[in-house]
Amino acid sequence: MLDASKPHDKSLFLEKEIDSSFVARKRLFIGLITGTSILICISLVLLWIIPYVGLKNIHPLAPWILGFLVLGLIVFIAWASLGLIINILLGKNIFFSQKLRGLSIKFFLPLMTLLGRLLGIPKQKVRASFIKVNNELVSAEHKQYASNDVLMLMPHCLQSSSCKIRLTYDIFNCKRCGKCPIAGLLDLSEKYGVKLAIATGGTIARRIVVQARPKFIIAVACERDLASGIQDTYPIPVYGILNLRPSGPCIDTLVLLDHVQWVLNKFVLPLSKR
Repeated sequence: MLDASKPHDKSLFLEKEIDSSFVARKRLFIGLITGTSILICISLVLLWIIPYVGLKNIHPLAPWILGFLVLGLIVFIAWASLGLIINILLGKNIFFSQKLRGLSIKFFLPLMTLLGRLLGIPKQKVRASFIKVNNELVSAEHKQYASNDVLMLMPHCLQSSSCKIRLTYDIFNCKRCGKCPIAGLLDLSEKYGVKLAIATGGTIARRIVVQARPKFIIAVACERDLASGIQDTYPIPVYGILNLRPSGPCIDTLVLLDHVQWVLNKFVLPLSKR
């Protein structure tokens, strides 16, 4: 018997635990890769059998069933694309903009990124385009929210790099010296009565959203973080504002406070209606 309280036995005990953990993970990996390989092989066999045997030989109605499925997918994709374009052009909720927003987030963005890569279009441009479309769809819903249901989520790079105060956990520690946009954002937060938070990354941002439980988010970030944030927080509507990067990415970035205020005026219920 190993005694974990003795130094020598303790090291052997830990080594044995590590070995057993490694074996368990190895077995899991082998099981997963075996299962995946079997499924892929079955799919490849089916892809070979269907053209070889012929759909009619499987069942007389098989070609029609496949045809209707393909036609249904074509109609669905055409409807979704047309609905997106009409909503964007007219700025009105014509074709269920919330559902279309979900389609653009979950379906079109990955395909847009892939197509952009094939055409040599930078990811940054594709993401910026997606953010713009998302904002148009959010605006098309023509909804306003109570101030306590609105969260302004800001990146930590808006804070001056020379500032010694840590604002991640409590943004109200800010001394409002005016060297960065945080002071102006705090003023807007207090003026409209909305929540304001700073995130250092995607994990912290998701935690803030879970804790704040907003119904609407105004987010400031770069193209990559905004696109991923919009995806992560769906179905919560997010209006994205791209930050300005005069010193490069992730350091001393800026945001137009007038733009933020315009979004607040558009989506936050006025005092008379609260």
